[in-house]
Amino acid sequence: MKTNIKGKFSFPGGTHPPQNKNLTSESPIQQGPAVKQVAIMLSQHIGAACKPTVKKADPVQAGQKIGDSDSFVSAPVHSPVNGKVKEISLQSHAVLGRSQAVVIEADAENNPPKESACDKFTSSFDAGKYSVEQICAAIRQAGLVGMGGAGFPTSVKIEPNPKLPKETLIINGCECEPYITCDYRIMLEWTHQIIAGVKIAKKVTGCQKVFIAIEDNKPQAIEAIRQALGNSGNDDIKVVPVKTKYPQGGERQLIKAVLNKTVRTGGIPPMIGVVVLNVATTAAIAEAVVCDKPLTHRVVTVTGEAIAKPGNYYTAIGTTIGELIEFCGGITQKAAKVIAGGPMMGIAVADLTTPITKTTGAITILTKQQIGDAKFTGRKTACIRCGRCVDVCPENLVPTAIAHAVKNNLMDVAKNYYLTACIECGCCSYVCPANIELTGYIKTGKILLAKQEKRMPA
Repeated sequence: MKTNIKGKFSFPGGTHPPQNKNLTSESPIQQGPAVKQVAIMLSQHIGAACKPTVKKADPVQAGQKIGDSDSFVSAPVHSPVNGKVKEISLQSHAVLGRSQAVVIEADAENNPPKESACDKFTSSFDAGKYSVEQICAAIRQAGLVGMGGAGFPTSVKIEPNPKLPKETLIINGCECEPYITCDYRIMLEWTHQIIAGVKIAKKVTGCQKVFIAIEDNKPQAIEAIRQALGNSGNDDIKVVPVKTKYPQGGERQLIKAVLNKTVRTGGIPPMIGVVVLNVATTAAIAEAVVCDKPLTHRVVTVTGEAIAKPGNYYTAIGTTIGELIEFCGGITQKAAKVIAGGPMMGIAVADLTTPITKTTGAITILTKQQIGDAKFTGRKTACIRCGRCVDVCPENLVPTAIAHAVKNNLMDVAKNYYLTACIECGCCSYVCPANIELTGYIKTGKILLAKQEKRMPA
């Protein structure tokens, strides 16, 4: 394997936090815990939340749809286990705080582990035997969403739209967030499944150009994908090594790096003829279309210096964070934070009964030493107007101005500084010498603005 691959492509701004991927990068994907109970959130995606299609005491089968919505921007949810509906109730949600979920008691005697579908795909896979209509229907019914973190329904992204024709498909294999390696392992172990999903996505979107973008700190993944593509004779699908920099995996940043095109503020990639899909999402596309399997499991990286057995686990959606931590041997030293996601964009979780969702790529456990004494104890100093947050902002914003406006409840001022354009990457908070949680203020500001404009209940 080559190890001297250097990416040429990048974007303005960004930063270089420690990667810390060595904890799990060499850990093959393993089966997650055999669950006794799961809580399937009815809101796991951008768009309308699902309504339950089952009721208390109903028997359910693994793969059965248990929630759906008539809204165009939505995605159904499915049971990962055979069992019985215990209740439909409010449960802890990493983003929403509390949200409706279907709680299912698993059948203790009839729940074999779900195996990945990777061995069903080879270099000879042909997407030509599937029609566009078949592909669209399969992706919608499987409940696929962006698995890189955003959670936008995949059926909406890929559906043909004559008003916004798609020309270029970018497959996002960057995984720029520190610690997380689930996508890296998928690229190494599910290579042909990913490529099958890429071929299907290329057909359904009508894109003529396809680029698989991978950060240059993952040379083994780059070579694995290149070799598999070479064996299948796909000259129209190219692997593009990009420079290792955070947040290279951001959709807008990746488009700028690969195509040197800019998605205007408030716009979406299809407006410039581009579609971006995460590598895990393309693997799920292949499983949905070819194997008729809904999205009920995903690979989750469990990592951090405080976890006994860090690794990458194929986990049932609805498994609690606490159960997954216990399965990994528990916490070996005092943890300061448990984060759903990575340390830059993840969300600190106080309730370990919070379940895994379709967008949970990692559980990261950080110690006090890793966070730093000042940030851990909440000690902040006054902003010194150093401009570091401006230098690293990949969206060319002035984070400190937005944060100060939010702090003083000047929402119109924050809006004028393009509050809603922030992608919440956390670069500004990471470099701030005054330890000001700039991203936190901005997240709060978005909620306050939405309530002020009556887009959210007050």
